[in-house]
Amino acid sequence: MSRSNFGDIRVFVEVARRGGFRAAAEHLNQAPASVSDAIQRFEDRLGVRLFERSTRSVVLTAIGEQFYARSLPAVAELECAISDLDDQKDEVTGTLRLSAPYSAGPFFLDELVARFSAAFPDVNVELIYDDRKVDLLSSGIDATIRSNTLLSPDTHAVPVGPELSMCIVASPDYLNARSVPDEPRDILDHDAICYAFGAGGALAPWGFVGADGPFTMQPNPRLVANDMRSLLHYARHGLGLAYVYAEIAAPFIADKSLVPLLVENLSSMPRYSLNYRSKRHMTRRLRAFIDMAKAFNCNA
Repeated sequence: MSRSNFGDIRVFVEVARRGGFRAAAEHLNQAPASVSDAIQRFEDRLGVRLFERSTRSVVLTAIGEQFYARSLPAVAELECAISDLDDQKDEVTGTLRLSAPYSAGPFFLDELVARFSAAFPDVNVELIYDDRKVDLLSSGIDATIRSNTLLSPDTHAVPVGPELSMCIVASPDYLNARSVPDEPRDILDHDAICYAFGAGGALAPWGFVGADGPFTMQPNPRLVANDMRSLLHYARHGLGLAYVYAEIAAPFIADKSLVPLLVENLSSMPRYSLNYRSKRHMTRRLRAFIDMAKAFNCNA
């Protein structure tokens, strides 16, 4: 393969991965016109149209989708190999890109990143809070912090952060107007304020412990949001029962604006996982972050 062909393939992958010429150009540190010209030149050489273009969007054609699926793993592997050159140095340098859910920050991640940045001042950290599932192959993210249900397949995972105690809460006004649930199945007779995983809309089940072990239930949602702070707000306004992290509900339980329910029946959520693609092509900065995360779990 000629050098120009490989360069054009990399440009093609970035345009497909980032959804447009301008975003790809910013990542490649090129002018948008140069990226557009490279794609046009590459299409002319191949004799096929890889993208459908409009004034609003750039979308892969069917044959472009096929070519992207075949070329992305090779380009991603080469990017990892280039990053792996950092392992030939004694210094821990470069940019570490992380993705995590909003809830992880106050629980442990903000403190962990602060300690890491202080220990490794030559590493730039880009931390993106996002509750959606992230494709480590195509996103350019080095590692994600996610619940087990949102881990990428064929990747490695390290448990991080604390175990997460859960609680069910409701306002006094809501409970005065409705019966207080005495057992888990009673929640099915109540209005539920439910957490959804990002744009996918999948609802988080409510976890309990019974005589036969842990089990989950999914009440009928009256309100759905992907931020637990919103769930607490709705619960405080008397709109139903909310299933949230006990730590973030604690101030409202203390000031009696929310009442905890079914305390003896609730199970804990699993710890988060630090999810990454490969041990084989791991940069020193990612290895250093994983090592610190493991130590942080023990010492926090």
